[in-house]
Amino acid sequence: MTQPMTTPSLPSVFSPLAKALLDSFNEGVVVFDTEGRILYLNGSGRDSLTEAGLDPTSDKEDLLPELAGMGGRLAPIRVGQLELGEAMFLPRREGPTTLAEREKDAIVRSLEGHNWRLAETAKTLGISRTTLWRRLRAYGLHRDGRTKWDQSS
Repeated sequence: MTQPMTTPSLPSVFSPLAKALLDSFNEGVVVFDTEGRILYLNGSGRDSLTEAGLDPTSDKEDLLPELAGMGGRLAPIRVGQLELGEAMFLPRREGPTTLAEREKDAIVRSLEGHNWRLAETAKTLGISRTTLWRRLRAYGLHRDGRTKWDQSS
């Protein structure tokens, strides 16, 4: 019997909002720790590994040739001077492409998951309700899910 593939969690230096952003990427994201082990796979990254028949428990050195062959690009992950590891981005071009679009998508999906309850959503994302309100206003969203362009109807 095969074990279901689990997604390891990110180190605590990644905020819940950062995790939500990684999950919102349409590109596959594979995060490696400094030892070369997979720390995190977003949904697209998991799908890409599965489609390629790659083992998510493999080390980075075993996966790099295959991932590079899929068009992946490797980038270091740093917080200040602290080296946290590397992320491999695998191409997939559907959906939002800018960071702002991805953030908006992550916030909306989280809001929908919490039935648009702002306090729960803000807590899940690791931001204050005030910050969430500001982001909603910046993206032209209202508490009931309408955009500013939907107001006239």
